[in-house]
Amino acid sequence: MRFLRKSIKKDKTVIVISDLHLGAGYSYEGKRNVLEDFHADEELVSFLKYYSSGDYQNQNVELIINGDFLDLLAIPFVPYFDDEYWSEDAAICKLKIILDAHKEVMLALNNFVKSKFKTITYIIGNHDGEMVFKSLQQIFIKCFDEELRQKIDIKANIDLYRPIDGVYIEHGHNYEVAHAFDQNDSIVTASNDKKYFVPSWGAYYVTHIINRYKQERHHVNAVRPIRKFLIHGLIFDTLFILRFMIANAYYFVMVRLLLFKKTNASFRQMWDYSKKDLALFQDYEALTRNFFTKHEDAKVLVVGHTHEPIYREFLDGTSFINTGTWTQMISLDLDASHSYQKFTYAIIEKQGEQVEAALNVWAPKSDLPYFEF
Repeated sequence: MRFLRKSIKKDKTVIVISDLHLGAGYSYEGKRNVLEDFHADEELVSFLKYYSSGDYQNQNVELIINGDFLDLLAIPFVPYFDDEYWSEDAAICKLKIILDAHKEVMLALNNFVKSKFKTITYIIGNHDGEMVFKSLQQIFIKCFDEELRQKIDIKANIDLYRPIDGVYIEHGHNYEVAHAFDQNDSIVTASNDKKYFVPSWGAYYVTHIINRYKQERHHVNAVRPIRKFLIHGLIFDTLFILRFMIANAYYFVMVRLLLFKKTNASFRQMWDYSKKDLALFQDYEALTRNFFTKHEDAKVLVVGHTHEPIYREFLDGTSFINTGTWTQMISLDLDASHSYQKFTYAIIEKQGEQVEAALNVWAPKSDLPYFEF
């Protein structure tokens, strides 16, 4: 951002993080928790401190948590099974486990909004979909000092958020049929007055397939591209990958057949729906072009969800950003490092009529001469 110098006070600074996937912690009840993907508590604390002090002390800064901040799908340590796992009571238990495991992060968020002109906007994703429950929102907000709670805004009823004119932000899960859900129609009340979250079939897939196989190979949800992961696996880890592929195919077929039977879909409808179901959120060029065509005032589109950090600037001056993830990823592409963890985030700064956006990598200094293998 060459035109914005640190000495110049910006009208507004927006920082966007997504897909941190805070879970039950490194260990739970004395046992290693392989479902925990977030191990950057210290880095996130320093990140929040930086953007609420120093040059940003008196700046107007909005932190946008763009979905999948809390991984409620990675908490099997609750006494609720089958459909009861999606009850409001179970969701409350899962949330409390996460908050207890990452107390330093919640304290850092509280300290962030203690600073002048700082606010937090929480956009719900597909791994924290149960945050649509008002009870969970209240529990989350109560982690903050009472006088600060009005500075926390949980967006549960929108798909697009505009923090600045021309800047649009969404998590991105609704581009995939498997993970899409209607936030306004995602809670049902049973005859006993208990409330239940209605998850996407992708949420069921995570809890029934990914979590199960992740306990054998903790990298199953971290390898990209998926196609190369399957090819390599068939060569070097044949039995496991065959089991994993069969489980995936069986689960997909059974879920689809139940849907088609319920809706009496024709063969053509079944084929079209299956293609959409299997289409992954990869064609960013088409996505962004279509988005900017529909939203003529848009200058910047920021998404998350896919865990792949991307920055694209087009000839007409519009920009597309995927904020990536703060969890460890493994790449099988020849032009990428084998294993990487980049603390990527989007930053949008407004000065007068000028708006500039960038994809940054948080690179905190460490006094430790080692890191965990």
